[in-house]
Amino acid sequence: MSAQPLRSPTLRPHRMKKEESFLGKLGGTLARKKKAKEVSDLQEEGKNAINAPMNPSTADIHPEDTLLEENEERTMIDPNSKEDPKFKELIKVLIDWINDVLVEERIIVKQLEEDLYDGQVLQKLLEKLADRKLNVAEVTQSEIGQKQKLQTVLEAVHDLLRPHGWTIKWNVDSIHGKNLISILHLLVALAMHFRAPIRLPEHVSVQVVVVRKREGLLQTTHVSEELTTTTDRIYFNFLFPLKPERDAFDTLFDHAPDKLSVVKKSLITFVNKHLNKLNLEVTELETQFADGVYLVLLMGLLEDYFVPLHNFYLTPESFDQKVHNVSFAFELMQDGGLKKPKARPEDVVNLDLKSTLRVLYNLFTKYKNVE
Repeated sequence: MSAQPLRSPTLRPHRMKKEESFLGKLGGTLARKKKAKEVSDLQEEGKNAINAPMNPSTADIHPEDTLLEENEERTMIDPNSKEDPKFKELIKVLIDWINDVLVEERIIVKQLEEDLYDGQVLQKLLEKLADRKLNVAEVTQSEIGQKQKLQTVLEAVHDLLRPHGWTIKWNVDSIHGKNLISILHLLVALAMHFRAPIRLPEHVSVQVVVVRKREGLLQTTHVSEELTTTTDRIYFNFLFPLKPERDAFDTLFDHAPDKLSVVKKSLITFVNKHLNKLNLEVTELETQFADGVYLVLLMGLLEDYFVPLHNFYLTPESFDQKVHNVSFAFELMQDGGLKKPKARPEDVVNLDLKSTLRVLYNLFTKYKNVE
């Protein structure tokens, strides 16, 4: 007897097709719809790719940016703003400045968010700029330790900036969270406060995407954030929103530098005439008046009164103490009938010769006949 021929396996699908269940048909329908949707999505993606150069781009929202609590918000810089040449220049100028300040510490900053978030570099930067030591741990690995250190550093920064009217646009969470906008606001404020010898690019603004969670849904809005306004020579100072009028010393420095030595010699003769009474002598105007001590003593001599030692620092050690002394001397000048000095105390402390000459020349003009 011949063997029964085997059924071809290729016939089974055909029979199975006839025996398809309702669920099978439904599955096939869903598969076809999914395939159609993939084709549609692919077409849409192609159309978007073609039109992308004509449409404003949106920020890439990373998965971690969507893990928000109810009513919580997070910000990020629009990618287009990151490519703005002026924005890139601002970052480069600030990085170069930090590296110049910390060159003796052998610290090299390459990326602001990654290198400044834990407070270590900010601590060293502030200590160098303000000439003071902060009471913080040198190395902290834990997040709690980093935030505690950062809190101490930022409190010291705020103590410096708030009396001068600065608006604080950063906090511990934003800096530790590597928020570049907050870090830039902080660095620009420090650079301007300490009269950094750099030129910040003017009118730098960025588009910021704000992601908020409301009723379980993410909402995004775009806002413009201003990082710098205008600069005047080295940079813009918030105390002088308008460009100051030029005076004789601007002209002297720009057009008659040869006569500068004559002016300095006259002022040195004037101040020594009075400081010699205390067995003090000045040979370098910009350096010897920078801590404010001689200015305070000089005002006492010119107005013929004793300045109580508890009103100023006789041996100032920090930048803040020196600024206090110069500011106090300015107050004494105004009490004596002089107008508020055009220079800032910080300018004098930072060895700005023109500022020091302006202050001393005002004294010379009023007191040149005082014996």
